[in-house]
Amino acid sequence: MTLELQGVARSVGGRVHIHPTDLTLKNGTMNVLLGPTQSGKTSLMRLMAGLDKPGTGRILWEGRDVTGVKVQDRQVAMVYQQFINYPGMTVYENIASPLRLMGKPKAEIDRAVRQTAEMLRLTPMLTRKPLELSGGQQQRCALARALVKGAGLVLLDEPLANLDYKLREELRIEIPRIFEASGAIFVYATTEPEEALLLGGNTATLWEGRVTQFGPTPQVYRLPEDATTARVFSDPPMNFVPARKEAGRLTFGESAHAPATGQGYHLPDGTYLAGFRANHVTLNRHSGTAVEFRCTVGATEITGSETFLHLDHGSDRWVGLVHGVHPMAAGTACAVFVDPAHVYLFDDAGRLAAPAPYATAV
Repeated sequence: MTLELQGVARSVGGRVHIHPTDLTLKNGTMNVLLGPTQSGKTSLMRLMAGLDKPGTGRILWEGRDVTGVKVQDRQVAMVYQQFINYPGMTVYENIASPLRLMGKPKAEIDRAVRQTAEMLRLTPMLTRKPLELSGGQQQRCALARALVKGAGLVLLDEPLANLDYKLREELRIEIPRIFEASGAIFVYATTEPEEALLLGGNTATLWEGRVTQFGPTPQVYRLPEDATTARVFSDPPMNFVPARKEAGRLTFGESAHAPATGQGYHLPDGTYLAGFRANHVTLNRHSGTAVEFRCTVGATEITGSETFLHLDHGSDRWVGLVHGVHPMAAGTACAVFVDPAHVYLFDDAGRLAAPAPYATAV
């Protein structure tokens, strides 16, 4: 099974929702759509499902053009952020409902319901009503109803967003197992880079209706092709500072210096945009080559064992994620450090010019 989007685009009322997109999703793959709110994740899913028709381009399923085929005539199932179960029905009846609508024989329905319930660890709950279940169990019930049809394409639109932390962690672990057992093409939309990394598989980063990069999740994270992808695949978003390269040396901003290393050493002299992630900011110099930046604290957010530092560096606004509790008052001057091994360089067009040396070391 293969789902292929060829030049698919969609506009509504003159506003572009999806720019021309080419994307191929293969049988038995987990595919994450990662991007901020209104980046186009749901719009792209609706096109895949057949809920919306593209203005241009084609959608192929196993080589067959299904661009104009209605959603009910496709092998597709969709689970939304607001998971829906029928409160008056038992879990068994909820899972069985799609098969009954399809007119399947009673014995086939029973076999499929029990197999799917076992896969989702719902067998002990089959006689309960949805309101008697926990939030995680209710979401598993909604997933079971989607999977029982044997759909080749399963679309999950931020399915864990409304669950508390503990339930999200539980289902994040279970979804890859469910995916492997079903053998379907899974497409999972999220705003959280951490979720994409936990789910693995492939990731497509989206920004303002464009797929900026698609590939194996660790590769997209470590080797973003442009500054936009790096920003999307960082939480908080990647920090940036203007940089100049001259004779084997990099100057960041006005006065911070470091030797050019890795692929950056071979770049032509000129101006670049340097980027580094929040978790690579430290309050102590951990290496002799670490770059020191003089900043002003805008605000701090203490999460318990870590602190988010909102920093002003000239006109640049950064966020650092540092270990420990650091209750700094707004307006406090401080020095932060970044190891050059974690610095990416992008050219004037925003394309990756040199990856961070750590990213190519493994």
